Amino acid sequence: MIVVATSDFEVYHGVVNELRERGAAFTTVEPEEPIPEEATVLVTDEAHADAFSSVTTVVADPDGARRAVDQALTTARGEGGRTIVGVDPGRKPGIAVLAGEMVVAAFQVPLADAVDVVQREVADATSPVVRIGDGARLQSSTLVNDLEDVRVELVDETGTTPYLGTGSRGMGDVLAAVNIARLEGEPVETREIEPTAGELQMIKDRARERSETNRAIDEGLARRVAAGELTVEEALAEHRDRDADDSSSGESGS
Repeated sequence: MIVVATSDFEVYHGVVNELRERGAAFTTVEPEEPIPEEATVLVTDEAHADAFSSVTTVVADPDGARRAVDQALTTARGEGGRTIVGVDPGRKPGIAVLAGEMVVAAFQVPLADAVDVVQREVADATSPVVRIGDGARLQSSTLVNDLEDVRVELVDETGTTPYLGTGSRGMGDVLAAVNIARLEGEPVETREIEPTAGELQMIKDRARERSETNRAIDEGLARRVAAGELTVEEALAEHRDRDADDSSSGESGS
């Protein structure tokens, strides 16, 4: 059983709400009270971190309730607990965070935000690993190259996207990320991919579709989008700024 023992209201509120949302069995006691004999893990605040020696203790802070509950649940279930992050790359990568065999968190975010999410999830973990699918070549390369201070493996993602039944639309990328996390890959530090002419044209077409004036971007900007340096919207904005500068220069010189 998980026991929560803290005098910090913010820690108590955050941890208890997380446990309730997960449907976990737990009880609460005051830090000065005896710990129940059936306790397998105790969640407390930093001020009481050294007060309990008879049970495995997880220390939570007001901003880290979810992570503390992840650790407590993993410990209570007796699983290995290594943090593994699986990523199904794309314009909106699916991201799954596993502790041992248990999925403890899942996300789907724009590519520009994916590295920050992954780095946050592995920040305090012991020997974490990030496994990235080898599809979506340009996006997976961006993720591999931008992740720092963590082991990254490139995984053959063939067959990792499951069949989706009625009502499960939008879940495919996250479920694929779970499967990717469970497959060992090849360690990689960098991945340099030269975008093909077709990939660059797709980026240009996407930019034209999103432009209110049917505006095209040049190949230089398309390459920067392919490399993850710019989003399509940022490339369009830069293209507009260039046009405005050129118009201004032309008027001043006439």
